[in-house]
Amino acid sequence: MNTEKLPLEELSIDELYNSESATYEVPIYQRNYAWEEDEIKVLVQDVYNAFQAKKQTYYIGTLVTFDKGDQIYEVIDGQQRLTTIFLILNALEGICPKNRLTYRARQISKDTLDNISELEKIDKKDFGIVNGKKYAAKAVEDINEKKAFTNYFKHNVHIVRYQVPKDVDLNHYFEVMNSRGEQLEMHEIVKATLGGMLTPEDLAKFASIWEACSEMNVYVQQKYPEESVFGKNLNDCPQCTFDSLPAREANNNEKSIKELIEGKIEELKEDDKNDKNDVFQPIIDFPNFLLVVLKITRMEEHDFDPINFSLDDKELINEFKNVNYNEGFVKKFTSNLLKAKYLLDNFIVHHKNSDDSPGDNPWQLQTFFKEGNKRYPKNLSDNNKLQEELVHLLSMYEVSFTPRQRKNYLFYCLLHLFDDTDYKNYLVFLQNLAKKYFYDVYLAPDNLSETNNRPKPNSFDNTILTDKKINLKIKNENPDFIGIYGDGTEISKGIQLFVFNYTDYKLWKKYSEELRGKETKANDEERKEFFKSLGCSDFGMDAFKDFYFSRTRKSLEHYYPQAKANGKDGIPTQAQINCFGNFAMIGAEVNSSGSNWNPKTKLDHYTDRKSDQISVASLKFKIMIQICADNFQQMIQGEICRNAELEWNFDDIREHQNKMLSVLDIHFNN
Repeated sequence: MNTEKLPLEELSIDELYNSESATYEVPIYQRNYAWEEDEIKVLVQDVYNAFQAKKQTYYIGTLVTFDKGDQIYEVIDGQQRLTTIFLILNALEGICPKNRLTYRARQISKDTLDNISELEKIDKKDFGIVNGKKYAAKAVEDINEKKAFTNYFKHNVHIVRYQVPKDVDLNHYFEVMNSRGEQLEMHEIVKATLGGMLTPEDLAKFASIWEACSEMNVYVQQKYPEESVFGKNLNDCPQCTFDSLPAREANNNEKSIKELIEGKIEELKEDDKNDKNDVFQPIIDFPNFLLVVLKITRMEEHDFDPINFSLDDKELINEFKNVNYNEGFVKKFTSNLLKAKYLLDNFIVHHKNSDDSPGDNPWQLQTFFKEGNKRYPKNLSDNNKLQEELVHLLSMYEVSFTPRQRKNYLFYCLLHLFDDTDYKNYLVFLQNLAKKYFYDVYLAPDNLSETNNRPKPNSFDNTILTDKKINLKIKNENPDFIGIYGDGTEISKGIQLFVFNYTDYKLWKKYSEELRGKETKANDEERKEFFKSLGCSDFGMDAFKDFYFSRTRKSLEHYYPQAKANGKDGIPTQAQINCFGNFAMIGAEVNSSGSNWNPKTKLDHYTDRKSDQISVASLKFKIMIQICADNFQQMIQGEICRNAELEWNFDDIREHQNKMLSVLDIHFNN
C-alpha cells in the first residue's frame, strides 16, 4: 500500500486566513487582480445558494502554493480567487483577515491590501483591487441573515490547498501550468486521492486507465488498445476486474509535478496520429462523467442512497468524500470507469465535429471496430430501422437535457448497459424509459413544480429507481394532461422541453410504423389517412425522412403571437395562445426575430427555402404551418370565412392539441 502523504490540505476560509500566522505572497510574475463584478457576484451567489440549501461543505476551488519557510507561502496558482475571498471577508466583517495577503515587488498593490478597510489613508491605489472591494460589498449587500451567512462563509466554505514539494523544479511546474492555462482541477485532486490507495505497480495501471478515459472526444479503444480487454476486434464490452487488466510499465523516474497533474499521458500520444478522423463532440465532460461512474459503483453498497447523490461537478469532491476508501473500492471504481467509458463511446450518441445542416443527421451511434489493420467506427446495428430509432431516442434525451450536469438519463442508460448490451433490448429500454419520463414525471403533478411545471429535484430517481433497481412500469396510466398543461381556458404555467421532443419522436415513430419504406404517392389512401390523423393536408415525406433532433431548437414559439392576442373580433386571448396547441420548439435566433409576426407571415417565412430550415425542424411545427397553409387556401377559395390574420385561430389551436394528444396516446374528453 502506498502510504506516502499527499501534499493536499483541505482548509476552511477561516483556517486559510485566520488560524495561523501566515503570509500569502503574490510574486511579480503573477498578473494584477482582474476579477470583474459578474465573477464576484456569481461566486457569492453560489455560496449563498449552498448556504440556503444547508450544505455541510461547499468547495470553492483550489490554491497552489510553495512553502518558502517562515510561514510565507508563494501563491503559484489561484491568486485571483484568493484575493476575492480576502475582499469578501472584508466586505462581510469590515476588517482585514489575520493572515496577510501581499504582493511582492508591487508596492501600490501591497499598500492597497494593507489598508483595504481605510483606503482614504493612501494616495496611490491599485484600482483593480479597489473596484473588487466595491463589487464584493455590492454582492453581499442584500444577503439576508448576514451574520449566519458570514459564519457559513468562514467555516463551511472550503478550499483545497496543494503544497508544491520543495524538491520540485518550479520552472518545470510553471511551464506545465502555462501550457494548461488553468489551476489544478477537482478531478485531479480526486485522482491523487484514489491513487494514494494503490501500490506503485497498480498506480501505474490506474493512471493509464484514468488518462485513457479522461479524453472524452475519442473512443477509449484508441487510447487503451488492449486486445485482452476489448477483444481482437476492439468492440467487446470489457468484463475484466482491475487485477486482470494488463499491467502498465511504471514510471521509475523521479517524481515531477507534471506526473502528478498530467499523469502518464505521453505514452498514449502516438495513437493520435492514426485516429484523427474519429474525434467527436462529447455530450459530457470528465468530472461529471466521474460522478456517473461513482454513482453506478456505489449502487452495490447496502447503505447507499442514490436519491441524495448529486450528478453535479460542483459536488465532485463532496461525493467522493462520502466514500469509505480502500484499495478494493479504488480497483472496482477504476474497472467500472473503463467499462463505462466504453459504453458511453459505443452505445450513447455523440455529435459530429460539424454544425447542424439540413438532411445530414449529425448524431452518431457507432461502435469502434477493428478488422485486420483497419480501425474505424461503424453503426451499432446493421438494421437501419432499429439504428435510426436508437439515434432518435438517444438524441431526443440529449437535446432535452443538454447541460453536462445532472444527466440522469445517461446514468440510467449506463446502468442498464452494465448488465445488458443487446441492442434490441436496449431499444426497448429506451422506449420504455421515454414513456416512463413522460407519464410518471412530466404528467405527474406531485413531481412538478407548481410555478412552472419543471420536474422537482430528485423526481427522476424517485420515479425510476425502486430499491436501487430501474423500474419502468407505468404507474400514472390515466394522466390528466389538460389539468397540468391546460387547454386554453387558462394561461399554462409552462410546458417543458421534453414534452415537445417526445411529441416529435412519437410523430416520427408514427411515420416509421405506418409509411416508412413504402413508395406512396400523395393520392394513396393510406397516405391520406396518415395526414388526416395529423389534422393537415399532405406536405410530403421528406420532413419525416430528414428529421433529426437539432441542438438549435431551444426556444418555445407561440405560433399565434403574444403581442397580437387581444381577444377582439375572433382573435385568440392570451390564455388561448398559451397552451400546448399553439406552442412548438424552434431555434432561439429565429424565434426572437419573428416572434411578433402574424401566422401567415410566419408561414411564408418558414416555408421559404432561404430560411434556416434547421431552426424550424420540428415535426409538430411543420404540421401547424401546414394547417395554416390549408386554411389560407380555403379562405382564398371561399370555403371558410375568416378575417385576415386568422389563418390560425383558437379552433385550430384546440383541434391541433387534440390531434397531438392522440399521437401521444393521451385520452381526453372533447
